[in-house]
Amino acid sequence: MRDTAVPIEEDLFEKLRVELRRGSLVLAVLGALREERYGYTLRTSLEEAGLPIDEGALYPLLRRLEAQGLLTSEWREEAKRNKRFYRLSPDGLEILARLLGEWNAISESILRLTGKDK
Repeated sequence: MRDTAVPIEEDLFEKLRVELRRGSLVLAVLGALREERYGYTLRTSLEEAGLPIDEGALYPLLRRLEAQGLLTSEWREEAKRNKRFYRLSPDGLEILARLLGEWNAISESILRLTGKDK
């Protein structure tokens, strides 16, 4: 019986981990785009920071954040290739600051609740 419980627990953990990462990636993308980047360099910087993201998830996220007014983008030629460069908009900077404050408050609360703040 114990052997069947392990895969279910791992599956549950994986689902919860994906849910937790989804919101974290929005914050990470906003933070990384304080500097202008194009998709590949953004993806690389996220991966180097320990937050890998598939292209299939990154580009829809970038389009959504741009549609929400948090990013701006422009096409430019670089190294004889057209690339779309992204950067935080003024609203994106404000939202990033507010979300970071919320992130820190949540983190402090969780640490207090789990007894890890000692």
